Amino acid sequence: MTLISSYINQFPNVRILCVGDVMLDEFIYGRVDRISPEAPVPVFKRTHNKKMLGGAGNVVANLRALGCKTSFIAAVGNDDAGLMIRDMLNDIGVATHLSVIDGWPTIMKTRMISGVTHLLRADCEEKLNLSAETVGGFLDTFAKMVPGCDVVLLSDYNKGLLTPDTTPRIIDIARRAGRPVIVDPKGTHYEKYAGATLVKPNLKEFAEATGISYNPVAPDFHRNVTIGARKLFDQYGIQNLIVTLSEHGMLYVSADAPDDILQIPTVAREVFDVSGAGDTSMATLGAAIGANAPIRDAMKLANRASGIVVGKLGTATVSRDELYDAVAAASGNDDWVQRRKIITAPQAARLARALRDQGRIVGFTNGCFDCCHLGHLHSFVQAKKNCDVLFVGINSDASVRRAKGPARPIQDEKTRALLLASMEFVDYVIVFDDDTALGLIQAIHPDVIAKEGYALDNWPEAKHVISYGGRAITLTRLEGYSTTGLFNKIRG
Repeated sequence: MTLISSYINQFPNVRILCVGDVMLDEFIYGRVDRISPEAPVPVFKRTHNKKMLGGAGNVVANLRALGCKTSFIAAVGNDDAGLMIRDMLNDIGVATHLSVIDGWPTIMKTRMISGVTHLLRADCEEKLNLSAETVGGFLDTFAKMVPGCDVVLLSDYNKGLLTPDTTPRIIDIARRAGRPVIVDPKGTHYEKYAGATLVKPNLKEFAEATGISYNPVAPDFHRNVTIGARKLFDQYGIQNLIVTLSEHGMLYVSADAPDDILQIPTVAREVFDVSGAGDTSMATLGAAIGANAPIRDAMKLANRASGIVVGKLGTATVSRDELYDAVAAASGNDDWVQRRKIITAPQAARLARALRDQGRIVGFTNGCFDCCHLGHLHSFVQAKKNCDVLFVGINSDASVRRAKGPARPIQDEKTRALLLASMEFVDYVIVFDDDTALGLIQAIHPDVIAKEGYALDNWPEAKHVISYGGRAITLTRLEGYSTTGLFNKIRG
């Protein structure tokens, strides 16, 4: 049996052509501390902002993060936002073919976020009306690019590119070239997706398209899905459906066997933001199918990627390494879910960068933690109060022996790491082999470093954090507790 992770290894060999509505997403981060005296509205104090690819652009960004060779056909306005989108696509290595439309503004969505809470979204958009000349050039470009791809993805946001005129022609060109077409649909008019290999609506979209109400926990749910799926199969010649079910996972049904429904559960995660989760799912599904993964494994990978991205704030991507790590952690031979919190230094560096992009405060502390006691717990609680996410570095066994002699540590590094990972106020644990944590800190670049018993003059790690604008916090010691004292007490 092929391991599911082996398909992830094939992603760099997968060639995907994506067509769809690209947008520019802007996230303005800040905080709300008071209500305006001018009107009963919150006063938003802006701290920073970030612009990124949205809509079909987010599908493409996810494809590149997964390592796929990616081409993209889309339209932008002749404006600054359009130029920014072009630059962003070039920066991530996408073979881009953008139609520049004079007099039409590039679609922009601006979100204001306080902490992890969305306060407001402001959209700038007009429906795109393509001229016959533009449509002709657009289809010619697509026809030339199809032979060089393994899979075609259509990311439809109903903004005017994938119309009832253009979409069937795209699907026909791809089918004649022998390439599968996966569609992320929008709207109720599925006749334009006729002949697609696979269409991936969410449950609400599926209900609107079929005119049937669905309840995922009802005993007749699968029977009703079969009825709705047959309707789309018979009317439009769609070959397969994957319906995403939010917290209920996703299901697959094929025109070849519509009574035989495959449903998989969702991946439980703390949810910060669902923005772009469908794009991540779409990209991962396309990458997995391009890597010749069976549909069950492709769904599992898409589901796992969606579970990662909803734990991030703002339109986000999932990297191939993140997906591989998540799959590896989930396929462990035991039920210690805490092991997933034990990560490597490169993983910690990537994660910390993503967290800072989301406006979250990254904290760090470190030590040997040879025998956890109340003093350690006291320090962890204090450290976590000063950050949103706490990384804890643990000295490896070899590092402890160099510092404390051959009799230490009493507990090996795996045991110590697992004990700390089991604590609710410790978010991630990294074992490091150096004599100091400076190299790890340079990789993670924390906003806050916290440790007890160190004056700043004798604390080079803290000086480094302060040098780039971070904070160093000396934690108060809980008197009467120490590892050495505990060992001496045990020895009598």
